[in-house]
Amino acid sequence: MWGAAPVFSLEPPPRNDEGRDVPSMDFASTIGSAYVGRMLPTLRQLHYLKLLAEHASFSRAAEAAHVSQPALSAGVQELEKILGAPVVERTRGAVQLTAVGAEAVKRAEDVLARTEDLVEAARNAGKPLSGRFRLGVIPTVAPFLLPRALPGLREQYPALRLFIREDLTPRLIAGLKAGQLDAAVIALPYDAPGIDHARIGDDEILAAAPVGHPLAGLGPIPEGMLKSDDLILLEDGHCLRDQALAAVNIEAPRGEDVFAATSLHTLVQMVSAGLGVSFLPQMAVTAGLADNPGVVVRPISADAPRREIVVAWRAGSSRAAEARLLAEALKLD
Repeated sequence: MWGAAPVFSLEPPPRNDEGRDVPSMDFASTIGSAYVGRMLPTLRQLHYLKLLAEHASFSRAAEAAHVSQPALSAGVQELEKILGAPVVERTRGAVQLTAVGAEAVKRAEDVLARTEDLVEAARNAGKPLSGRFRLGVIPTVAPFLLPRALPGLREQYPALRLFIREDLTPRLIAGLKAGQLDAAVIALPYDAPGIDHARIGDDEILAAAPVGHPLAGLGPIPEGMLKSDDLILLEDGHCLRDQALAAVNIEAPRGEDVFAATSLHTLVQMVSAGLGVSFLPQMAVTAGLADNPGVVVRPISADAPRREIVVAWRAGSSRAAEARLLAEALKLD
């Protein structure tokens, strides 16, 4: 609210003994309300709150902000005055966000991310894919796509300073929404509201079996031959695991003795050792990952299940056009 609307009257304004107009009290209160309504948090205060949420400590947050602890504490207190509610609960040895604080952090991350987008867009106006660009890539894509694509990307955009972070999809999506990443290479299908994307290409999902295994044959695997008990998979959190299981309509094996690999390289070694059957992406096979005498790779079915590789970014990001250019430069087709 910006205060009550001014009331217009045909009556002349009151005057003092010298014949001068006397300011209306209603008008003065309206102006006062307008100024109160304009009190907004500063970017510095929002940054302090974001760091406080990340570190759960005033001292560590102050260190991350490169300010003294009293300065950071004062900034948070000013933010609380503006919001009219506490944002943190201060207890001995711990800092916990209130409901208002948690909502403020969520909105602060978006505001800070968009502000940083603005600065980068202004610096690189008219110079697409130049300066710093923070790119996340999932582990089942990074080792096989980047070595092939980066030399051409560097030649096409010599002013680009690419900072790459390899991580699982959920953390990359969180990084996009928090403004910690400008874009991320992920695989679909994956439910990610508030995220836009541009296609790089399709990547077929294949089966890998040990030599001598009943599935170590030629051509597509007959329907019904893949069994849950035969499978060894990537650990939970890798989207390839869920996408492959959904493609063949099989539940993941369960139990305390179920093996889960942290990487595709480990998975291939386990298949070669005869521990079971697994799934590999075509790009990994093309890159030579399965060039192992103990491993046989074959299509899963005649339908050839695939995952879609995309460059994703936060909806509304000022670097969306650059993310689209990046997707074109990384094309698999």
